[in-house]
Amino acid sequence: MASNSLILFIASLMLFSLQCNGQQCTGSDIAVNLVKTGSVVEGDPEYEVTVSNNCEKCTAVNVHVQCFGLNSVEPVNKTAIRPEAGTDRCIVNDGKPISQGSPVKFKYAWLTPQDFPVVSYEFKC
Repeated sequence: MASNSLILFIASLMLFSLQCNGQQCTGSDIAVNLVKTGSVVEGDPEYEVTVSNNCEKCTAVNVHVQCFGLNSVEPVNKTAIRPEAGTDRCIVNDGKPISQGSPVKFKYAWLTPQDFPVVSYEFKC
């Protein structure tokens, strides 16, 4: 009985490996880059943030970043990034897939730049 379970487990792992073509995606494949746009909004500098998936074979979904409420003096695209009530996290792209070559971008304006470290994610291969 135990050997049947082991065989089933190994077969499942092999199938998963084939589906992902052996690609191992990690959190380091999700890049968050911030640049100053050069624009000023209500006296505060504007920043553009790009969230990219650098994994070639898998799509990132349910990407969350730490955002502490996402302060901005200009409206922020709530589809690109949205604070989650009662947490210090924001969901990126409404949790929808982020594929390689299709980054999610948003702008905000605030006195100081804000870090957006990735705190959770899933990969779908």
